[in-house]
Amino acid sequence: MLNKLDEALSFHQTALRVRGQRQELIAANIANADTPNYKARDIDFKSAMQSAVAGISQESLDASKTSSQHLDGAPSRAGSSNGAMGGALFRPVIQDSVDGNTVDMDVERNQFADNGIRYEASLTLINAQLKQMLAAIQG
Repeated sequence: MLNKLDEALSFHQTALRVRGQRQELIAANIANADTPNYKARDIDFKSAMQSAVAGISQESLDASKTSSQHLDGAPSRAGSSNGAMGGALFRPVIQDSVDGNTVDMDVERNQFADNGIRYEASLTLINAQLKQMLAAIQG
């Protein structure tokens, strides 16, 4: 029974994990909007999901530390030290800035909201799936 439950929910669990990692990356872009020479990054959700579903473990957020007090950029998950998603990609530059920062706040806000809505949709699907299973068990 436990394997069936795990199989039924594993895709959505993976989607939530990748969406959560993407949300963190977009939030970092927003937080660094005024940091000189900061390059906005994102992930390709489709390829990240394909890698995660296939079980390919790759470096998730290849971030370099400039201070020993900085946190590691790779969120951990059960069974792997890094998330099973493709590496972070730099966003294409829409408008050059004098300080070399490539964060476009309009794009980042839009992506943050879109990703958040999709995260909530995945939660709604999981909830509906669990309710169906509970109804089947209770008869």
